[in-house]
This record gives sequence, C-alpha cells and structure tokens, in this order.
Amino acid sequence: MYDCIVVGSGVAGVSAALTLKANGKDFLLLGSPELSGKVARAERILNYPGLSAVTGEEFRAALVRQLKDMEIPVTDERVTGVYAMNGSFSLLTESGQAFESRTVILTTGVEAVKPVPGETEFVGRGVSYCATCDGFLYKGKTIAVVCTSARFEHEAEYLYKLAGKVYFVPLYKSPADLGEKAEKIVKKPLRIEGGMRVEKLVFDDRELPVDGVFMLKESVSPAVLVGGLETEEGHVRVHRDMSTNLKGLFAAGDCTGRPYQYAKAAGEGNVAAHSVCDFLAGARKA
Repeated sequence: MYDCIVVGSGVAGVSAALTLKANGKDFLLLGSPELSGKVARAERILNYPGLSAVTGEEFRAALVRQLKDMEIPVTDERVTGVYAMNGSFSLLTESGQAFESRTVILTTGVEAVKPVPGETEFVGRGVSYCATCDGFLYKGKTIAVVCTSARFEHEAEYLYKLAGKVYFVPLYKSPADLGEKAEKIVKKPLRIEGGMRVEKLVFDDRELPVDGVFMLKESVSPAVLVGGLETEEGHVRVHRDMSTNLKGLFAAGDCTGRPYQYAKAAGEGNVAAHSVCDFLAGARKA
C-alpha cells in the first residue's frame, strides 16, 4: 500500500513527485519515462520563472535529469481506472497491473483528441480504453480500433489477433498495416451509436456495424477514469488545496482547467502533494 500514487508524468506530476520525495513519502509516479510529449513539442518557453527562452525539449530533459538526481523512477504504466475503496484507492493499468494507495493525485492533463460523440455514454457498454483489459470479450467479433498514436499500435495488434474483423482507424500519419482482416479507414469518425450497447461507428460516408469500439489514446477523461468524480466542462473540480469531492483524491495541472501553463501546473502539483501530506497526517492521528 503506497502513501500516494501520482497519475501522469507531466510538469504537475513531476512537481508533486518532487514534493512527496522531499517529505519522505512512499509513492509511485505512473506515466511515460520520457515525460510529457506536450512539453517536448513546445518551441520556446518564455514565462517559467528561472528559465529564459528554453526549448520544450531542453525543459523536458532538465525534468528527466532532476527526477534521476532525486532517485524518482517513472513507472511506465497507463492507468485505465481509479476506484475508491474503503479508505484507499485501487488503480488498474492497461497491462493488467493493480496498485493500492491511500491517496491519489491526478495529473492527467487534457485530452489532445476530443471525445467522439457517444464515446463517454457507451463506456462499459461497448466502448473500452484498454485492449488487454477487455479484448478477450470480443474474441471472434467485429470491432473498431480508433488509435491516436503509433505508440498504441501494439495494442491494436493484440486486438487484431483476437477479433474476427477489425476496422482500424488511425488518427495520425504513416500508420502500420495490421493484416488482411483489418480494414484501414483514414478519417475521423463522427459518432458512436447504439441502443443498450454499441451497434455502429458512423463516418460521413458510411456506417460500420460493430460489437465494440476501442479508443486507444494518450489520456482519458477524468470523469471516465474515476467514477463519481465531479467535473465541470471537462475539468476536475478542485478546492484551493487541490482536493476533489472524493476524500483522499487530489488533482493538479491542466486537468483542473485553464490556464494551461507550466508554471500553474508546477504550483498545483506542489500544493497537491502538500495536501496529501496533511491528509495522511490527519488520517494517522484519527
């Protein structure tokens, strides 16, 4: 059982991890070891205190070095669900791992690709974000795989081996070929439709009958990731201490709303980590 799990390795997540480390907490930082791709793509960063006109890649490299110097590893896992238990949290990942923690800090950023209409409504009823979690449910069936990055092609290949028919919908350049039973459709879907469960994926020129749709993407809406979490216009609702409506769960960075700036993310990550320390101290006294 960890004291805290930080979900996301962007600026807010790194800031939270550094503060937890300084306070001697037993925690886990989940995300990409390369940290945030958004940071690396920035042309110039001009408004971060202490840094003068660094590139995004320079900033990312500095964060990687700092984590290494502080002996903070980044566990390469993508979280597919956060579940509030009795005084703790259980986190499940796409690889099938399960982690337990007393507290959680969400630093998941914002979705680069907006949800397809119908996506959120059909989660658990034919829409899935995790190939290894739910792929076996569609063995021999017809599925659509909407993939937002080449990083997730291994998941698409896993689904290809299970399904009877695959509609592969890559939303990026130069996608791989999965195989003969996968039909590649290089355009964005308009919506997901169905009754009690998903029945079809709709494009501007056709409707594909499917049993399920897998959305393979960098980040998932916080409301989908955490059941019962209060959000507003797609952002997590937080108090000044970065606490949410769920006891023991905090959030920081872009997922809490604008401005989407690194200085704001770093500050919120720091506040969230201090709030976790206060929460744990109070829980142990009770």
